[in-house]
Amino acid sequence: MCRPPGLFRRAFARSAAAACALVLLGCSAGLNDPYPSVERGENIFYTAFTERPKHLDPVQSYSEDEAAFLYQIVEPPLQYHYLKRPYVLEPATAAEMPGVRRYDRNGRELPATADAANVAKTVVEIRIEEGILYQPHPAFALNEDGSPRYLGLTADDLRGIRGLGDFEETGTRELLAADYVHQIKRLAHPSLHSPIFELMAEYIPGLKTLHEQLVAAQKAAAEQGGGALDLERFELPGVEVVDRHTYRITLQGVYPQFMYWLTMPFFSPVPPEVDRFFAQPGMAERNLTLDWWPVGTGPYMLVENNPNARMVLARNPNFRGESYPCEGEPDDAAAGLLADCGKTMPFIDRVVFSREREGIPYWNKFLQGYYDASGVSSDNFDQAVTMTSQGDVALSDEMEDRGIRLLTSVAPSIFYLGFNMLDPLVGGGSREKGVAGSGAPGGSRESREQARKLRQAISIALDMEEFVSIFLNGRGLPGMSPIPPGIFGAREGREGINPVVYEWQGDDVNGRPVRRGLDEARRLLAEAGWPNGRNARTGEPLVVNLDTTPGSFGDKTRSDWLAKQFRSLGVQFVVRPTDWNRFQDKIRQGNAQLFFLGWNADYPDPENLLFLLHGPQGKVRFSGQNAANYENPEYDALFERMKGMPDGPARQQVIDRMVAMLRHDAPWVFAFHPKTYSLQHGWVYNRKTGAMVRNNIKYLRLDVERRAAARAEWNEPVLWPLVLVALLLLAMVSPAVLHWRRREVATAVPDEAGEKR
Repeated sequence: MCRPPGLFRRAFARSAAAACALVLLGCSAGLNDPYPSVERGENIFYTAFTERPKHLDPVQSYSEDEAAFLYQIVEPPLQYHYLKRPYVLEPATAAEMPGVRRYDRNGRELPATADAANVAKTVVEIRIEEGILYQPHPAFALNEDGSPRYLGLTADDLRGIRGLGDFEETGTRELLAADYVHQIKRLAHPSLHSPIFELMAEYIPGLKTLHEQLVAAQKAAAEQGGGALDLERFELPGVEVVDRHTYRITLQGVYPQFMYWLTMPFFSPVPPEVDRFFAQPGMAERNLTLDWWPVGTGPYMLVENNPNARMVLARNPNFRGESYPCEGEPDDAAAGLLADCGKTMPFIDRVVFSREREGIPYWNKFLQGYYDASGVSSDNFDQAVTMTSQGDVALSDEMEDRGIRLLTSVAPSIFYLGFNMLDPLVGGGSREKGVAGSGAPGGSRESREQARKLRQAISIALDMEEFVSIFLNGRGLPGMSPIPPGIFGAREGREGINPVVYEWQGDDVNGRPVRRGLDEARRLLAEAGWPNGRNARTGEPLVVNLDTTPGSFGDKTRSDWLAKQFRSLGVQFVVRPTDWNRFQDKIRQGNAQLFFLGWNADYPDPENLLFLLHGPQGKVRFSGQNAANYENPEYDALFERMKGMPDGPARQQVIDRMVAMLRHDAPWVFAFHPKTYSLQHGWVYNRKTGAMVRNNIKYLRLDVERRAAARAEWNEPVLWPLVLVALLLLAMVSPAVLHWRRREVATAVPDEAGEKR
């Protein structure tokens, strides 16, 4: 029997309508939402990361990519005040700011103002708050008799275990002073390779002693079949537990900057039982390590670790809570940053980090409201930001219409073009050890003076304002010294300019620095023995070589720009591109001439920037961070004095003298201090940029309802293309249906009543 044509048409129409309805329903349900439906409406902060974290063990982690996770989980004794600038230290887990006492070689206590040269040791005593608890963790789970529930696990016990969530029981315990001491011991562990071990061993000599003991113990254990090192069996000279909630660190000499290190995960607590838990056989094969699952007392804990796709932090149910700050900078109240004064943090329940390898998807999802904040890259700069005729930055109309806000700050960083002071041409020195003079070891006084004027001429000719405008979209401040704005020692206004490169035009209030002209640079070049870029005696051309790595000045557009700048002086410019390893070899061996590097300050103190030009930090002679190999006895003596001084007029005076010497000797072209530009949606509150404050998520608050409404508006489905497609499909199918119907009618067989069927 053939199906009646009317019935076929009705069935087809119903099917087509149902298909269209399903498509439209699916669109209206938010098919482009990248998150699980169960997360909709939840108090979750959504952000992204580009590079997978390599280390989450606080003894090893030292990158910004990892800090975004780790600083929310672990708690050092100190932290930076969230709102105050310049940065101010305050207690985190510490009950109060640490006590600091200084002693001379005879054991007599010295006043805080004592000259650093007279200080033999500094004792730092830290008392932590009582009652702080760790996050829930199986390492703290106990049996009825008080023994660890998950210690001594066998292969059978670990069968089916793939993550921390597979352990049925968890526990917690109070934070103890001994946990901080245990972590400091871990700095010396031979298998952990902490990046700050060598530096800290200079001030805590007991670390080297402990390291030697641990190396010997590890070797002996390997000979007997292996086994994890038990750090509790070893003492660390200079670091001791005073009582349950107090510990003491004795430093060699004076090191005021040590207080800043107490804000970093290197000095956060690690419980010994967590180390023992993860050290069990079979754990590492399952990624059950402290490097994968950090443990802490902070506001959040890591609950999902898939570094190729997604990382998730959840509120630590054992977190004690903190009060949001009630004071900050003068403009903070107007910016709404004090509205939550005194309220208990954290405000957000979960943080979802999604991996975004490309910038465009990241940007598009931000515009759709699926990321709560975003940086501003070169690709989307023009869409996000406009520059006024005065050079000021403003949001584009599109961003303003969406309620997006722009946050800017100057990073505590310096990028510079360094001159190798051992190079005979630009340094006036010699690669052989010589007599230290005006910024360059070896070489005659005349050659050093000529090299200094050559460096000054190049410093003037390289127009960093133009570079920042072209290549950074204005996101940078031309450098006047190694010290960025916001760090103690940096000067503003007329006092802050580099008089070798700039002159001040106008009055003190409304004036501005103006780069000196090329005539001044050409005059200095001639005095250096290279009039119009030619040797005054031989007539040979002046050739300057820049060693580069991929991603710096090695790309063609930047090197072309530099070549143009040098041509304005009549100087020939040669780029010598190489890979990073070869570049490092050249720097270590002193074979580079001019090079481009940068430095991000570890802490907000001028010592962490001025040490980059400290003679005993010379790269070639001492394998230090002074890649320019700059030497000046007066500068070095002032540095040793300055680093032990408290902030104040006396320290500022010493810094001013040091900076004046650097400007005169010009071992660097002080290129620029980068500016950070960050965008956030209007439903994000309490967000303030500041590179030093990395434990920032606990301060943030969301208006979840406002976000949901914006997402619905910005992602409203466009239905007419789907309707058009459905109509086109019907139009394409209808002729076939009509043809089939006519054929069926024409070939139907008459029944006894004369009707076709």
